[in-house]
Amino acid sequence: MRDLFERNGHEKVLRSYPPKTTATVQPCNLKNYAEAKSLPVEFLQEQGLRDQKYQGRPAVRISYRGVDGSEEAVRFRIALKKSEEGDDRFRWRTGSKARLYGLWRLESIRKAGYVVLVEGESDAQTLSYHRIPALGIPGANNWKAEFAEHLDGIERVYVVIEPDQGGETLRDKLAGCEAVKDRLHIVELGKHKDASGLYLSEPEAFKERFTDALRNATPWREQERLELEATSREAWEECRELAEAPNILERFACELARSGVAGESRVAKLLYLAVTSRFLQRPVSVAVKGPSSGGKSYLTERVLGFFPESAYYARTAMSERALAYSEEPLQHGFLVLYEAAGMNSDFATYLICSLLSEGRLSYEVVDKTSEGLKPHVIEREGPTGLLVTTTAVKLHPENETRILSLTVTDTHQQTRDIMASLAREAGATPPDFASWHALQEWLAAAEHRATISYSGALAETVPPVAVRLRRDFGAVLNLIRAHAILHQASRERDGDGRIIATLEDYAHVRELVADLVSEGIEATVPATVREIVEALRKMNNESDEASTIAELARELELDKSAAWRRVRTAMDRGYIKNLEDRKGRPARLVPGDALPDDIEILPSPERLQGCTVASDSEGIETNNFWQ
Repeated sequence: MRDLFERNGHEKVLRSYPPKTTATVQPCNLKNYAEAKSLPVEFLQEQGLRDQKYQGRPAVRISYRGVDGSEEAVRFRIALKKSEEGDDRFRWRTGSKARLYGLWRLESIRKAGYVVLVEGESDAQTLSYHRIPALGIPGANNWKAEFAEHLDGIERVYVVIEPDQGGETLRDKLAGCEAVKDRLHIVELGKHKDASGLYLSEPEAFKERFTDALRNATPWREQERLELEATSREAWEECRELAEAPNILERFACELARSGVAGESRVAKLLYLAVTSRFLQRPVSVAVKGPSSGGKSYLTERVLGFFPESAYYARTAMSERALAYSEEPLQHGFLVLYEAAGMNSDFATYLICSLLSEGRLSYEVVDKTSEGLKPHVIEREGPTGLLVTTTAVKLHPENETRILSLTVTDTHQQTRDIMASLAREAGATPPDFASWHALQEWLAAAEHRATISYSGALAETVPPVAVRLRRDFGAVLNLIRAHAILHQASRERDGDGRIIATLEDYAHVRELVADLVSEGIEATVPATVREIVEALRKMNNESDEASTIAELARELELDKSAAWRRVRTAMDRGYIKNLEDRKGRPARLVPGDALPDDIEILPSPERLQGCTVASDSEGIETNNFWQ
């Protein structure tokens, strides 16, 4: 079946076959449309509606006029009712883009001080006929974040959420529109699906009944709070035993191991804690590094399985501008990019860097309108964390310093363990994801403020040996806060209701990141790098000749790719030199600078004893939650 173009008057339309009809189906013309909606034909004509043939069949031409009254788009209604196969009533004119219906009334709407958002043109026409300010959304899926700009200066924004899948879609899209949520009110129409249904049920009483519905509308924030509390109560009943566990991360690591994941306990724990930090204003971003087929993506996927899908936004590939134009909510979520997809261009790096550092994305583009080219700002609200997997030793410098780098184990022993785990996988115990998802859903509505009484003492004991510590120290504090938030069911509160982070929270975080922080500022040589440098020195002392990657790999029982990754890291730091300067030739490796002594960056918990909260318990509260 072909799609053809044809000229119909002065309109260029995309030819496609209309839905099947029977002899009992009324043609979709303006007269029948007016009767179906119980609106005068003359009024609809004033709104820009008129009859027109669409592919030789009757259709109603709906004009979308802009703020200045000029026509910006055209939509054709080709059927009065939905077909049995689905909603196939509308066609856009070729070149037309979805926009709000009724923008030519925007000046009078702003004077009224309120507007009602409805799905579809007919509901907007019904409300306008009764002098109720309204704007129509041409289908719930067509709502775009930039539509909110037209609502600037309007004190109250009402929205009718229809009781179907489209209504749920619209609700989800509006949930990510922070620019308007504080002014948004949800209108309930009882048993009626929409404004048109309410009007047709009793036309004479419509305006009074709809005005009452506006008067009783629920503020979006209040509705959001009530729904969150209800979800939280239900989630608490599901996750209570898990939430009260003394060491949730260890419990998680055990569950992950029983499900068939071999080793990588520390990397997995850090990933879980990092994604939990999404509730903070500065989430902790992570890069999982390792050789190809090293299990980075597999491990990441398995860890994310313990979170509800609403906690993250995962992509295996992404164009360089997708982050700006996507409508997926990013606020207090994690952007997950597998194999560093979407970070290969300077522009994508700029967008990600802005999102991480500023906590939001503001990107200005130019749109083609009836009035010429107009600037338009795309806003993406954060804060957002980044979780990326990569084979690269280092990412772009702008992002490398904003993330914690984790490296998966690449030894032969780990390969043996993974193969053994795969062999046992048929008998592995599936994790109880229900309780883990419930834990995160409960945390979403729980307390996200955590105070660290010993943070000042910690700052004094950390040697200021590198500028990067300014960021890394903040990441450590946020991991401590995330650990306290995760364990808040067993933590005390201060007089303001904030969770009090204990030295136990610091001890667990330090165990996970102490060497990573030191390695990040090169105050400590990674154990894998120290091992390969010392092996090279031993081989050089024995033969006094340069060594190859293959020789080093055999010496340490590593794959060549794993050995080469370690060598590149050592070369970046000057501990190994490559005497071969010809491209395509095997490297000739010799020792470089001497390995330095390690410096302790994060102090032991014992050094911070006595720096926690005062010994008296004044202002301290314990948690009762939903008891």
